[in-house]
Amino acid sequence: MEYTVKALAKLAGVTPRTLRWYDREGLLKPLRTTDAGYRIYGPKQVDRLQLILFYRALGLELSAIRSMLDDPRFDRLTALQSHLAELEARRARLDELILTVRKTIAEATGGTPMTDQEKFEAFKRRVVAANEEAYGREIRAKYGDAEADRANACVLALTQEEYHQWKALGGEIHTALVAAVQAGADPAGPEGQHIAALHRRWLSYSWEAYTPQAHAGLAELYISDPRFTAYYDWEIPGCAAFLRDAVIAYTKV
Repeated sequence: MEYTVKALAKLAGVTPRTLRWYDREGLLKPLRTTDAGYRIYGPKQVDRLQLILFYRALGLELSAIRSMLDDPRFDRLTALQSHLAELEARRARLDELILTVRKTIAEATGGTPMTDQEKFEAFKRRVVAANEEAYGREIRAKYGDAEADRANACVLALTQEEYHQWKALGGEIHTALVAAVQAGADPAGPEGQHIAALHRRWLSYSWEAYTPQAHAGLAELYISDPRFTAYYDWEIPGCAAFLRDAVIAYTKV
């Protein structure tokens, strides 16, 4: 079946303006354009739009979605199976949060007291699951399942204080990166090497053992994978590249 912009927008629950924007961005080109200038979409475009909306619901940027969908190795069935696994993982995380809130309410109204570990377990599991959802495939491909599982176990084993230190350190790194990029600092200079050292300390919360080679390999992912790049560049572009260059210089010292 074929659709005009208006018909497809209504079917998908988006605006015609969104479809026109996807066309201009090269994300969703119509099957053809009529002599009168109307965009016409066919079955392949409908399927692609479904995937785009799936990925948008998972929080991916348009540039990352376009890169994945245009990759010759992209497989729709594999992508759908991945979406299902990610959505089920999100539901599991929500169930854990709901249970934590219920226990907290019960404690506040005279029920069974919660341990400090119970109060933060759901949040740590949420961090681990979100990381798996976003980057697990690439990390496991690069370092193996055993290393990825060990890293997840390290995060889940963090105490309440360690967890807050880890999160605060991540924020400190991002703030320092933004300032360094805005100032035009040298990644191999004092500020860049300070950030790389902070990044190493941040990794220590989830890595059992540190090696310069693994540190440098992870940093390369920050510019080779658009999702990693988007994570570090969400405020200003260039942060991911600066961190990669800083780590490369740091691990060669």
